[in-house]
Amino acid sequence: MEETLRKAALEYHEHGRPGKISVTPTKQLSNQRDLALAYSPGVAAACEEIVIDPMNAFRFTGRGNLVGVITNGTAVLGLGNIGALASKPVMEGKAVLFKKFAGIDVFDIEINETDPDKLVDIIAGLEPTFGGINLEDIKAPECFAVERQLRERMNIPVFHDDQHGTAICVSSAF
Repeated sequence: MEETLRKAALEYHEHGRPGKISVTPTKQLSNQRDLALAYSPGVAAACEEIVIDPMNAFRFTGRGNLVGVITNGTAVLGLGNIGALASKPVMEGKAVLFKKFAGIDVFDIEINETDPDKLVDIIAGLEPTFGGINLEDIKAPECFAVERQLRERMNIPVFHDDQHGTAICVSSAF
């Protein structure tokens, strides 16, 4: 990378508030009543509705517009196996793309695990949080087994960016 671009990129990531994403509320919280609705005791009403019908989680929470962009950092484009922590800026960048171009909220999740079966267990355990999973930068051939097992175990969409994203781009060229 050219040194001028490198310096500009580091400044971009560091200055102001570090990183590229934040969590912001979707509801006002300006008085005691708002607090009582957002948290206790009012939040119990939403919880009870989800107990009655788990699909209500899509009505009363942000789950339906929330994707987990998940990696273990073992195959980061142009960088290779840089590990989970060093891949965080890439995952934050992916989150920015989801929000800017599709209005979809993202939590980037960097998992310090290279064993495919353990990785699957960790990701599958996150299902109640997300409306979908976007796998990113997990090395081959493990990535294919991880995706397959997650699709079998989870009841939400699982998208393997490095595989499906490439296929979509190639198909669109035809």
